[in-house]
Amino acid sequence: MHDIETLVIGAGAVGLACARALSMTGREVMVLERHDLIGSETSARNSEVIHAGIYYPKDSLKARLCVEGKKQLYRFCEDNGIAHERIGKLIVAVNETQVAELEKIRQKASENGVNDLAFLDAGELTKLEPALNASGALLSPSTGILDSHGFMLALQGGLEAHGGQVVLNTKVDHIGSLDGGGYRVAIDAGGPDPYALSCRELVVAAGHGAPALMADLPDAGAPTAFLAKGSYFKLQGKAPFERLIYPVPEPGGLGVHLTLDLQHQARFGPDVEWVDGFDYRVDPSRAEKFYRAIRSYWPDLPDGTLIPDYSGIRPKIAGPGEASADFRIEGPEKHGLKGLVALYGIESPGLTAALAIGAMVAPLL
Repeated sequence: MHDIETLVIGAGAVGLACARALSMTGREVMVLERHDLIGSETSARNSEVIHAGIYYPKDSLKARLCVEGKKQLYRFCEDNGIAHERIGKLIVAVNETQVAELEKIRQKASENGVNDLAFLDAGELTKLEPALNASGALLSPSTGILDSHGFMLALQGGLEAHGGQVVLNTKVDHIGSLDGGGYRVAIDAGGPDPYALSCRELVVAAGHGAPALMADLPDAGAPTAFLAKGSYFKLQGKAPFERLIYPVPEPGGLGVHLTLDLQHQARFGPDVEWVDGFDYRVDPSRAEKFYRAIRSYWPDLPDGTLIPDYSGIRPKIAGPGEASADFRIEGPEKHGLKGLVALYGIESPGLTAALAIGAMVAPLL
């Protein structure tokens, strides 16, 4: 017998979505979270954007799960009273060379099933967002914003309504296979003595920590982890924009974009900084690059109005100079370990895709 039927490691948006979906199948589910609050790493340190599914390679997990997850997320927010807004976004080209890039982006979006993008020329764009300086843009009407913590609380509530539970302040040190089937999960809960739980099924949704934990199981083929920090600056005062503003994407990320929270306060970011460890402080000197990037599409950004806000660290599984990696969601058919699913590299659009990822996990088990 096992202590618990199904363990999920990690109470971020994806781990909670997986746990909720598993509990809805009748399983006994427990989520282990090392922090004292759900969703306090990657899930809490992002732009809170509901992505449309525009940029990702055709047939990739990112493309498929983002497009499906977006539909589910809007419906989930409406059904559960979670604050959200289908605010729309503009992908702006600041010169004629980038205008040609917009057509490539629209084609890629169409391949992913996103067929609602509209091209705006400079005149149409000026009427829509007069403060923008751009040669053209793509309008994505299905892009939105949400209260990410409200979303995660609703996921936790759904899990608990089906008999599951989240256990906080519980750090998983390592995992191992049991001879009779199932897994042993060694835990440090902050007390004098570590202990272990056994489970029949295990879902490793530990974000940054997933590759290291899965390295305990050599046959799993865990990837190498990389860390890409993204800093955000908030705007002092009101921004003259009604929609999210994104530049044409850059290697490693989507460029320094303007997002709006649900109170329409503007923030800019994230940039891309490859790091070796976790330091969430925002270096004020990075503002210089932000001003330069933002003024390429908003030339009237006043001096002294960008204030360091917060940062996040993307759980990358491809390093500097490498092509961006797809999500890796691997079950027994991939690694041969019965009753185990490991999730790697769940960065953007992981928040948008969370419900679709959760729906994918149970069949893999």
